[in-house]
Amino acid sequence: MAMGTFILRRIVIMFPTLVMISVLAFIVIELPPGDFVTSYIQTLTTAGRNVDEKLIENIRHAYGLDRPVTVRYFMWVSRLVRGDFGFSLYYKAKVADLLSLRMPMTFMVAFMSLLFSWVIAFPIGVYSAVRQYSFGDYFWTILGFLGLATPNFLLALVLMFVASRYFNTSVGGLYSPEFQSAAMSFAKIWDFLKHLWVPMVVVGTAGTASLIRILRANLLDELKKPYVEMQRAKGLTEKKLIIKYPLRIAVNPFISSIGWILPSFISGTVITAVVLDLPTAGPLFLQAIRAQDMPLAGAFIMLTGGLTVVGMLVSDIMLAIVDPRVRY
Repeated sequence: MAMGTFILRRIVIMFPTLVMISVLAFIVIELPPGDFVTSYIQTLTTAGRNVDEKLIENIRHAYGLDRPVTVRYFMWVSRLVRGDFGFSLYYKAKVADLLSLRMPMTFMVAFMSLLFSWVIAFPIGVYSAVRQYSFGDYFWTILGFLGLATPNFLLALVLMFVASRYFNTSVGGLYSPEFQSAAMSFAKIWDFLKHLWVPMVVVGTAGTASLIRILRANLLDELKKPYVEMQRAKGLTEKKLIIKYPLRIAVNPFISSIGWILPSFISGTVITAVVLDLPTAGPLFLQAIRAQDMPLAGAFIMLTGGLTVVGMLVSDIMLAIVDPRVRY
């Protein structure tokens, strides 16, 4: 199959997948009893304020909450197609504006965490496979399992202490207090980089541990195959043999991890973002779920789902380049 046809087919498959994601996202948001107005009434009641029934009816009508579920779904999807994410009921602002403030930092933290995972996991995974059952293999295996078992928020608390105690870095956020509202400059960029390493390590640790195990297992499987023994018998050096043949095949699952690991860094670190006080989309999404803010929560789920689909497309293309068998 030609590369162009392969890519076109993958792009065509994306559209029905996104439609299914939109249906599931809407169902998930609608499953809890009540809606934003119900949460709003509870807030007013808890505060001891009177609830104006006429005002509640007007709010329901204004936001279409008094219409059937199917009508609300098609209204929501039609706005998404036009690039309109709707209006956040809780924050009283456009969803697009809220996401535009948070997503750049979210992508930066996720991208740097992904690079951290790859840079650490790749050499360790190769070393553990080539030096199977050695002291280094056992050491990195134990460390990997510790990384998988340690909750991200606990690691975040430890690194916050280390950063504050030994590196004199302010705890929480991605900027020091004096740079929060300052104009962009080299000093602000340097301050950002000094804060970035904590969330980068915390978010990337869990992904790193799983990637090490994936690469190690696949490379061990390839090293035991007859074609490797044949090339070794021909006198090929061990280093050149590993790089040229088994590693090229064993790296396939490593590349395919792009499809799930990048979205998981964005959506799966809500607690870590709250602990580190990061200006990312995670805390925004958490508050939207708590307040049953359908436009904001739905937009975030669709954005994460879209990232997963795009990540799968990128990983498929990279796999087709590295291993032409994937096209067939």
